[in-house]
Amino acid sequence: MNGLIDIPQVATQILGFLLLLWGLRKWAWGPVLGMLEARRQKIAGAFEDADRRKSEALELKARYEQDLRGIEAQARQRIQQAVTEGQKVAAEIKAQAHVEAQQRVARAGDEIERERLDDQAQRKLASEFIDEVGAAR
Repeated sequence: MNGLIDIPQVATQILGFLLLLWGLRKWAWGPVLGMLEARRQKIAGAFEDADRRKSEALELKARYEQDLRGIEAQARQRIQQAVTEGQKVAAEIKAQAHVEAQQRVARAGDEIERERLDDQAQRKLASEFIDEVGAAR
């Protein structure tokens, strides 16, 4: 059996194989594994950055939506104030017009009364004149 297996040759091959594995591990697998680890870290960093940016975007979106709701509330409030102010001005104008109309009606009544008094005064004067002319005759 010794003749079929050459022990020094097998030992040399095993030693050569072990040296090859050691060399591959030191010069090939180490750098390859290092590159793979660097790549893994880079991808993990990219995912962390993407998650951070996503959370920032969500926060920014929430803030903008809140600001928009605030702006809409302010706009509704300003519209309501404008409507209230318009109603107030309309009521003031209506009240002023009512007062002016009452004043005009009162002045017209006074003017009518004066004209009546003037007519009566004129009739009285005419009557007195006629009486005086009749007495003088």
